[in-house]
Amino acid sequence: MYTEISKIIEGGLSGDREKVYNYAKVLADNLEETGEKSLSKKIYRIINNRKSGMLALDSLSSKPVDSESRMDIVDISYPDIDIDSLVLNKNTENEIEDFIKCYKSRDKLIAAGIDETNTLLLYGPPGCGKTTVAKYISMKTGLPLITARLDGLISSLLGSTAKNIRKIFDFASRQECILFLDEFDVIATGELKRVVNSLIQNIDIFSRDSIIIAATNHHELLDPAIWRRFNRVLAIEKPSTEDIQKLIDGYIKKGNVLFDINLKKQKMLGNSLSGLSHADVKTVINNAIKSCLINGDQKIVMFDILREAYFFRYHVISDEDEYIRYLIKNGMTHRELQELGFPLRKVQMISKQLRGDDDNGEETSD
Repeated sequence: MYTEISKIIEGGLSGDREKVYNYAKVLADNLEETGEKSLSKKIYRIINNRKSGMLALDSLSSKPVDSESRMDIVDISYPDIDIDSLVLNKNTENEIEDFIKCYKSRDKLIAAGIDETNTLLLYGPPGCGKTTVAKYISMKTGLPLITARLDGLISSLLGSTAKNIRKIFDFASRQECILFLDEFDVIATGELKRVVNSLIQNIDIFSRDSIIIAATNHHELLDPAIWRRFNRVLAIEKPSTEDIQKLIDGYIKKGNVLFDINLKKQKMLGNSLSGLSHADVKTVINNAIKSCLINGDQKIVMFDILREAYFFRYHVISDEDEYIRYLIKNGMTHRELQELGFPLRKVQMISKQLRGDDDNGEETSD
């Protein structure tokens, strides 16, 4: 309850009646839960007599806008995501869970003398789940997700951009929330010193009861001073072959459509889709599902996913021999290819060539 008490004091000293009312209500709720019902009722009586004209804790009705374009510069959401869609390696999952635990245990940490902002920097290739991680943390903490809209934030004048940053932080400070700064490198690059300085100042004074999450595909562009403002930094990488298998398994378990793909073939697909991002893998599988549904097929087989993966990578089948070679290398049998209409003689010939290439490769390596 250290958090609520400190915020009530801050609100009282600054004349912010809304903050005093909101955190007094949270304090009363917490006291009631811990058995301090008499004190809780006393606080409720005080605030109920003074609540006229004050806003509720979750009041975020008027979003800030850019003064030039009049565009909203934030979006607000309460995400509800499918947890199965968040497929990360175990170490990264543990780091995220520890971050959430630290936020939920902030009173205990403050009592131990650790009073710092809850800040998380995510970096890695596009489409690998950084936004999904922010949504997941929002869902697990129950905090609204306030996403800065960079298309409305950036102005031709650096001074206006700095003002927009201030507007966003002021808005996010109205209640406990997660402030999500996506494409963070756009405003945190070392070339924009005035903007970076404004960003640093706002991060430093941001509420300890809220969370800042920043995400970037280009961490190498960030100003060195920015890194020190984040007490946890995580690399969100492309999925491993095992992660891809989990993504496929998630689709199979949903049961929306029938998959005829056994564990052995799932492993082969994990290898064939290696190098794609989480978003790319989902696109390939969703395309296979859509193709299956619109063509009236009863089930999705391995070929359906391999075909979509091939089109995703190369966009066109310009050489049938290369296409057959790709399918064989990724686990399709002669019989399966023949049933799909590929000439058996051509399939056998290409398969023989592949075995010869493998044999030559082995001899060369010896």
